[in-house]
Amino acid sequence: MASKEGAAGVYRIVEVVGVSETSWEEAGRNAVETAAGSLRDLRVAEVTKMDMKVEDGKVAAFRTRVSLSFKYET
Repeated sequence: MASKEGAAGVYRIVEVVGVSETSWEEAGRNAVETAAGSLRDLRVAEVTKMDMKVEDGKVAAFRTRVSLSFKYET
């Protein structure tokens, strides 16, 4: 099977954790958008874990762990 030009490559995967006082969705968005400031050519963001920070028996923050893949530049 022939591959498209530029389709082949090597990708790296890193994990980041975003935090939000509002929701897991916002926490995930914060993680991706912050990482995009220093990582170029992000390709895929996969939510791998969600948890909550608890203080005094109440939810203080939502945390979303995201695996990000980006292409190595050649």
